[in-house]
Amino acid sequence: MTGQQHVEIDTSRPHPARMYDWYLGGKDNYPVDEEMGRQMLTLDPRVPVMARVNRAFMHRATRWLAQHGVRQFLDIGTGIPTEPNLHQVAQEIAPDARIVYCDNDPIVLAHAAALLRGTPEGATEYLQSDVRDPDAILEGARKILDLGEPVALSLIALLHFISDEDGAHELVRRLLAALPSGSYLMVTHATNDFTPEEAASATEKLKAAGVTLALRSREEFARFFDGLELVEPGIEVPHQWHPELGEPVPGQDDGVIPGYGAVARKP
Repeated sequence: MTGQQHVEIDTSRPHPARMYDWYLGGKDNYPVDEEMGRQMLTLDPRVPVMARVNRAFMHRATRWLAQHGVRQFLDIGTGIPTEPNLHQVAQEIAPDARIVYCDNDPIVLAHAAALLRGTPEGATEYLQSDVRDPDAILEGARKILDLGEPVALSLIALLHFISDEDGAHELVRRLLAALPSGSYLMVTHATNDFTPEEAASATEKLKAAGVTLALRSREEFARFFDGLELVEPGIEVPHQWHPELGEPVPGQDDGVIPGYGAVARKP
């Protein structure tokens, strides 16, 4: 695995990837992650549904992209492996698809072997790196992906952990700038548009635990796609984006899921 290094797992405070794993019913998390997860449930009991809706969006968007000829994927903020993973969805349609995963949580690194079991015709690789270092990500990705050919950049449930002070929009622009015409951007993002009071409480609780939560409005979310061509139906709550490409998530229609999802093409 490119960029592998020994990193200690910090179990003294919650981590978004491990909380996400807990929401999905996984076992690769710690009491501190479960404790914060339960606090989030007191604010909105649909948080596990949101996690599954995000995962289902990734499956459908990957399926759509593979059906439309995309053969390379750069997935940043991969999270702890949960089948089917992105490469399994893509390679089911296109066995020669090439996928690079990237995350900065050492517990993901510990389980990254599960992300490397792809088809013989294709390729998968894992990078231990942070989205705040796009140059390192691109350098590692070039060893597997041909950046002269279209690449789908996947940022699922990631950017709401990157503040404006850390330059979230600029990071996306820098990554996209390295990709050619015909590449795609796929993103999901939590928002405070629908449940502002609960969102404010969640932001404060996570901040106290050392986790940044940068919820953005629909307008702020749309800025990530400046200069790109949105795929129909454009910006939607995630479970309403091409629902015909996947199975519905139980509970997803229980009110509004407070988030957005979209896919767009680089002209």
